[in-house]
Amino acid sequence: ELVPSIMSNMLNPDAIFSNNEMSLSDIEIYGFDYDYTLVFYSKHLHTLIFNAARDLLINEHRYPAEIRKYDYDPNFAIRGLHYDVHRALLMKIDAFHYIQLGTVYRGLSVVPDEEVIAMYEGSHVPLEQMSDFYGKSSQGNTMKQFMDIFSLPEMTLLSCVNEYFLKNNIDYEPVHLYKDVKDSIRDVHIKGIMYRAIEADIEKYICYAEQTRAVLAKLADHGKKMFLITNSPSSFVDKGMKFIVGKDWRDLFDVVIVQADKPNFFNDKRRPFRKVNERGVLLWDKIHKLQKGQIYKQGNLYEFLKLTGWRGSKVLYFGDHIYSDLADLTLKHGWRTGAIIPELRSEIKIMNTEKYIQTMTWLQTLTGLLEHMQVHRDPDSQIILEEWKKERKEMREMNRNFFNAQFGSLFRTDENPTYFLRRLSRFADIYMASLSCLLNYEPDYTFYPRRTPLQHELPSWSDQLCTGTFRVPFLQETVQVK
Repeated sequence: ELVPSIMSNMLNPDAIFSNNEMSLSDIEIYGFDYDYTLVFYSKHLHTLIFNAARDLLINEHRYPAEIRKYDYDPNFAIRGLHYDVHRALLMKIDAFHYIQLGTVYRGLSVVPDEEVIAMYEGSHVPLEQMSDFYGKSSQGNTMKQFMDIFSLPEMTLLSCVNEYFLKNNIDYEPVHLYKDVKDSIRDVHIKGIMYRAIEADIEKYICYAEQTRAVLAKLADHGKKMFLITNSPSSFVDKGMKFIVGKDWRDLFDVVIVQADKPNFFNDKRRPFRKVNERGVLLWDKIHKLQKGQIYKQGNLYEFLKLTGWRGSKVLYFGDHIYSDLADLTLKHGWRTGAIIPELRSEIKIMNTEKYIQTMTWLQTLTGLLEHMQVHRDPDSQIILEEWKKERKEMREMNRNFFNAQFGSLFRTDENPTYFLRRLSRFADIYMASLSCLLNYEPDYTFYPRRTPLQHELPSWSDQLCTGTFRVPFLQETVQVK
């Protein structure tokens, strides 16, 4: 009975979702990252990165040539996972630092819950073991969080090489493996392997989208200033933007900054800007003004603010990396931020299916039954409760499989938000699947976050007003606990 009413109020995959109230009428300047913000890549790119890094491991780090038998699996990992560097374990952690049991992988095999609990003395990861502010494993932290879309091949390569060593009973140091894989993935970028491959076959790797130009043109038509700050190199960005926007793409931007080295760009006051000429040569001129139509390299945000005067909440910056792109801007500089989460569109489409809605409705109902009926201590009731707990566990696994067979949804563990969502909620005013979602909103539109009930507000009014909270239709009485 509940399913039809829920299905009549499905979420729009092209909607923009708000964590914080924000009016576009207050925004005068729009800033953008490049990779996975202005430009999206095809499935071939992650295969390219995986294969190139795998070959670097073999050729430069002397890893066994047999690891070439492992191919990139785009369905293995999801973004936001944590990797225990010392134990060589990939896992999903929730907003309260609890490991989601059943999502801990050693190599390509799941680790039994009992073993996880024994290793961590439960399922909680202490704060001092978690990654630093930018998700890195450093200063004694044993966990690394993978927040970048480019990190999907890295997680898969780590798991594949771990799997090879384990299957062949090869003794190895997990810390060395982590560092070697990290360095190989880094070198795919730094040595230009990825950039050269994309530029050589741009139609294969870049998903052409007229909507990117449409978004920029709409903002320009309404008198908005625009800028681009990216870590990618000049020629690479130029060729990509010409492909997706047109030869006149620079006319749309007031400032273009390449090889910015974010997040250092937002914190390091020492590096000055350098102008890049049409041939990609760095000039030695001192920069007194950031001119439209020019491309600049390096620099820092403090110099950027001094030269442009673009400060505070009138600036909205979009990026896909929650730490490198958004965190410092919202916490230190008061800019408004928009997160581009491409996975959002596919997850919402799954959530709109009748099978998912039926599963979640019954899962919530089972949870309500368990909550209400647990006070009955007689043997027959206890048998039924155990059966319900078993069914609830099975349905949770079914729910996880809707999204990703190994790790489930990017945004949720069984009952809690993921650590990824916690950071997204903290550092992004709004979030969406792609910039094209902006085309659905007027330039003076105000985003209002949905009021969701706090836990202590639930009994009084949430059943009437809060969509997504399912009332158990046949349990109207209140159970009195003596």
